[in-house]
This record gives sequence, C-alpha cells and structure tokens, in this order.
Amino acid sequence: MIDENKTTAEGKDRQVVTALARGLSVLRCFRQGDSFLGNQEIAERTGLPKATVSRLTHTLTVLGYLNHSKRFNQYSLGAAVLSLGHSMRGNMDILKTARPLMQELADHAEASVSLAARDGLHMVYLENCVASANMITLRIDVGARTRIANTAMGRALLCGLPEEERADLVALIRPSIPKGEWQQIKAGFEQGAIDYQEKGFCFSLGDWRENVNSIAVPVIQADRSVLALNCGGPSWQLSAEKLEKDIGPRLVEISRSLATL
Repeated sequence: MIDENKTTAEGKDRQVVTALARGLSVLRCFRQGDSFLGNQEIAERTGLPKATVSRLTHTLTVLGYLNHSKRFNQYSLGAAVLSLGHSMRGNMDILKTARPLMQELADHAEASVSLAARDGLHMVYLENCVASANMITLRIDVGARTRIANTAMGRALLCGLPEEERADLVALIRPSIPKGEWQQIKAGFEQGAIDYQEKGFCFSLGDWRENVNSIAVPVIQADRSVLALNCGGPSWQLSAEKLEKDIGPRLVEISRSLATL
C-alpha cells in the first residue's frame, strides 16, 4: 500500500524540486515501530521505483539522515532527523509559554494536555504534559502522530481553518477512510463544528480509543497558522460533563493567551 505521504505535488507545481520531494517522502515513510526498512518496502510505501529508492537511501545515508545496517542491508532513521526536530521545537516560542500553562491544567485535571500541529492527515505532538501526581494518564511522546479523522484535536484543527482550507483538508481525508466508516467520520466533523460554534471546543468521547475522552480547542496564531490544544484521559476520570463544564473553559483561556504568539 502506498503511504499517505507519497509526494502528490510532482507535476503539479513547477516550483517543487522533485528529487528533494522524493527524498523527504523516503524519510516520512518510516513509522513508529519500524526498526529497519529495506529498499523494497520503502518503494512500496512511497510508490517510487526501487532503483530511485536505492539512490535516495544511499544519498540520505551519506548525509546522516539514514543509517545503513550491513547485516540486514536495511535502513533506519539517522540522528540528523532528530536534530531537525529539536531545532524546530527550540525555535517555537509558543512552547515556552504554553508548557507551564499546560502543566497546570494537567495537574488540575489529573490528565494529559497536549499541543499538536497538522502533519498530512495526522496531528503531530509538539508538547505533552501529564499530571505530576497521577500515573493513569495518556503518556504520549513528542513527535508521535494521531489521526485528524477521529480525534478531538483533529476536529479542533478543522474548526480553526478558513472555510476553503477546511473543505480541501476534508476532501483529502475522505479517500483515506476505510469503506463504510466515512459517514461516522463525517458526522464527527459536523458535530465538532456545532460544538465549537456553540461551546468553543470539540469533543471525542471514545472515538479515538474506547474508554478515552478528550476535548480540544484550536490555537490560531498571529500568522494564521493553526495548532490544536487537547486534554484527554480515561472516561471514568474525564466525564463529558467535567470536560464541558470545567476543562473546556480552561482550554479556551489558554488558547487565547497563546493566540498572539
């Protein structure tokens, strides 16, 4: 199956450097849990010819973005990839302001509070704070990804986008949804829009994972880019009522304080 991150801009935008786009698609095809990938599997995930993949993996290895295992004749992500992510997070002023506010809410809610940005059809975690005194929380690593389709933060992201961008993203998401699930996903998007309009936040009550509830708000920054701020935890700990009456308004206040950064 071709990975969702396969380059789609090739041939559509004359300013796109095809070789660079293909090289990045090789890096993006690695998923959490992949120790090593061979050229054949990379070719299958990216949709690129195996000969092209072989040249790309060699180049990326020389540059330090991939490591090559002679024993397995396969590749893993190199340290240079982590260095890029570290530089990106270090230059995000919003994280410095958000972190103490998120930790305060995590301790209050005895739950997990996360800030995420869009990455293709997923949300990637930029920061995650967990309750200091509670072991039963969602401990999600920075850099982990979750789907836009069935999460509160994905619904919040959509609500924060301009109408045209929102419609374009929904159109991209639809083909990725398994047959028979689209109506449920669409209903979640529509309910999220209603909740955001009426209450200022979006819910996911067991939609992402069974027995996990969450609530999220968009964070619309000064440059109009949109992040999502989320609070989630076990459903027995975060009831729908608690999310709406207590956690939601606190998220809205944090979002407002971050919006100008």
